[in-house]
Amino acid sequence: MLDEMRIRDLGVIDDAVVELAPGFTVVTGETGAGKTMVVTSLGLLLGGRADPALVRAGAERAVVEGRLALPADSPAAARALEAGAELDEGVLLISRTVSAEGRSRAHVGGRSVPVGLLTELGEDLIAVHGQSDQQRLLRPARQRGALDRYAGAAVAEPLARYRAGYRRLREVSTRLEELTTQARERAQEADLLRFGLEEIAAAEPVAGEELELAAEAERLGHADALSSAAVLAHAALAGDPTDPDTLDAGTLLGQARRVLDGVRGHDERLATLADRLAELGYLFADVAGDLALYADDLDADPVRLAAVEERRAVLAQLLRKYGSVEGGTAEVVAWAEQGALRLAELDGDDERIEELAAEEAELRAELALLAAEVSAARQATAARFAEAVSAELTELAMPHAKVTFDLSRLDDPAGLELDGRTVAYGSHGVDEVEVLLAPHPGAPPRPIAKGASGGELSRVMLAVEVVFAGADPVPTYLFDEVDAGVGGKAAVEIGRRLAKLARSAQVVVVTHLPQVAAFADRHLVVEKTSDGTVTRSGVKTLSDEQRVRELSRMLAGLEDSELGRAHAEELLAAARGPREA
Repeated sequence: MLDEMRIRDLGVIDDAVVELAPGFTVVTGETGAGKTMVVTSLGLLLGGRADPALVRAGAERAVVEGRLALPADSPAAARALEAGAELDEGVLLISRTVSAEGRSRAHVGGRSVPVGLLTELGEDLIAVHGQSDQQRLLRPARQRGALDRYAGAAVAEPLARYRAGYRRLREVSTRLEELTTQARERAQEADLLRFGLEEIAAAEPVAGEELELAAEAERLGHADALSSAAVLAHAALAGDPTDPDTLDAGTLLGQARRVLDGVRGHDERLATLADRLAELGYLFADVAGDLALYADDLDADPVRLAAVEERRAVLAQLLRKYGSVEGGTAEVVAWAEQGALRLAELDGDDERIEELAAEEAELRAELALLAAEVSAARQATAARFAEAVSAELTELAMPHAKVTFDLSRLDDPAGLELDGRTVAYGSHGVDEVEVLLAPHPGAPPRPIAKGASGGELSRVMLAVEVVFAGADPVPTYLFDEVDAGVGGKAAVEIGRRLAKLARSAQVVVVTHLPQVAAFADRHLVVEKTSDGTVTRSGVKTLSDEQRVRELSRMLAGLEDSELGRAHAEELLAAARGPREA
């Protein structure tokens, strides 16, 4: 609900605060006072086009600010919070600034936002019906949604099942299209995987194998040098059996040990050193033995070396194709495991395509049945809607107007088979819904945006809103000149229906008819003042006495006319009964 709106430097309005309240609020004023600026201000808050000509002469910018009371769980509150706005105890502050140069800025909840966000919020918060506005219910999609809500469970239940099937069909169709359109790419990928797996299987690599082969190749390539070094090292440690006079490390170590053993009993420290020499002797003997075995086992085998190098070449080729030097053969083995899984998946795609195609056909048949059920419920509801709106129009000085619904279907070769036709479908079903109006006998039914004049359109929209009250709820309705072209009893009926609509929503009406204004719960007047050079307008909330004077002015053109005042009081008394009922 819109609590308050402040307007500064917009048109003839210098600085005005429009205090709104729940129920029915009416805005009146003399011609040229600036009533239209109230509607224009609200339009700016809803993301309307910013016209620099609206800025008051001599001012740098026009500013419109609004206070909206939003339930915490409302879609509008969620969208505002998503945009970074802040709510203060359920109150959202919005503003729109238009500079004299044409620049426009919007703020929501203290955060600068794109103007488009104001439009999004306005969709669910305020319905504007004016002489030139593009109303919410003029859009066929909105008319269909409102009709569905008016129908209640008769449409809601089959439509919910339809939408669940529709979502699944979209998923199945998308996946099926992916698989069928990428058949060539999948076949090429499968061929590459098979070739790679066969190549790896033929080589039978083992994780870490390349490291062992590298070490073996290094050893075989230097076999002679390694053998010679081992023999020389063994001779240095254990001596040369062919030359008894050769001094070796083992002999020298034995001599040193014997010298120390002769005197070790005299000093414990020296005895420790002698023991260490003994340990070295044992170690020298072990190393000498191992060197002898190493020299005997080492064999310079050119055939084995060639085989090792050939195997290393095979592994290097695999690493280039399916791994990396850093990852080694372990990476090749991992590639083969993953490739086998992917190949199994690709080989199963043909079977999967058949399964998806069968499921798609089944879903299409099911959706066709549900769409037919939804359409039948809409047709029945449309008849009740048309009758109710036409009855409302009879009371609004359009006794011969007739409203009907046009539920049509578009042909689409890729659509659903329904009643012998292939028709387009979407998340809403297969129906294109549009409200038609025949304003008088003999006139062909036409879309309401084209079949009614400006004044008639406002009354049609009022009738629609009254019928749809509670089915397509909007917190706030604004009607601008809804009473254009009518008077007398029809004007009273317009006021009565606005009051009825105000029982379930906030209603703001700009009017020039006292019969309409009398039904309001709150009366605002736009006043114009002039100092001879500058004209200003402001907005004032009227007391009961002031309201009688304003209605008298609207009736007789004279605020203090006794006859006008009596008539105004009579109007207020007559309107008070329906408001309090």
